[in-house]
Amino acid sequence: MDTKTLAEAHLMNPLEERIGYKFRNSLLLAEALTHASISLERKDYPFDNQRLEFLGDAVLQLVITDELFARFPDSSEGQLTKIRTRLVSRTALKEHAKTLRLGEHLMMGRGEEASGGRDRDSTLGDSFEALVGGIYLDGGLKAAKSFILNVADDNLEAVMAEPEEINPKGKLQEILQGVAASSPVYELLEESGLEHLKHFRCRVVWEGINLGEGSGHSKKAAEVAAADMALVAELWSSKKTKGSAVA
Repeated sequence: MDTKTLAEAHLMNPLEERIGYKFRNSLLLAEALTHASISLERKDYPFDNQRLEFLGDAVLQLVITDELFARFPDSSEGQLTKIRTRLVSRTALKEHAKTLRLGEHLMMGRGEEASGGRDRDSTLGDSFEALVGGIYLDGGLKAAKSFILNVADDNLEAVMAEPEEINPKGKLQEILQGVAASSPVYELLEESGLEHLKHFRCRVVWEGINLGEGSGHSKKAAEVAAADMALVAELWSSKKTKGSAVA
């Protein structure tokens, strides 16, 4: 660590050290940590974190969406949406806030604190989003992205190891082989478009049943989309499978 970096580290407060970011405008950090309940007791209080929460939510969605788009080039829109939902869920944000111990630093009304506000899931999740918004305003998108991906790294790695979201074909195979020995078959239904912009449509068939169809810009992507649809429909275990054999 060089002299300048060492000096800046000494100027960080404990929370800034945990988040790995030094605010140039300390008021933004204070705003991010101020719960709206404080205005009920101090009418002249200048701000709360609701606006930063609104901004931080959008920044968080953008960063996670961009990261997933790059990491999973063969995943369908439906898959990516499900993965993103898990990564930005209230549960995930609450856990990030707890890891950073944001609750210890929140400024809130006495009534809110007395009722357990520092540990409330919604309060912690909102404060994390507000912190993202504050970092974005203070240091720009690059700083916010670095913070978000650093905090979410373990969750991203866990998502990559989750077969149902990242590998629906493998998950479907596993489920169906638990029902019968035969494996699903993927059939190409349609191939269209210019050479550099192909469009494929596939279906997945098992035991004479059309389990689902999907499309994509590659045959693999279409097969993944079909498997994803099959996992949602669960036709292998439903009464709807009667009479649904492929013609």
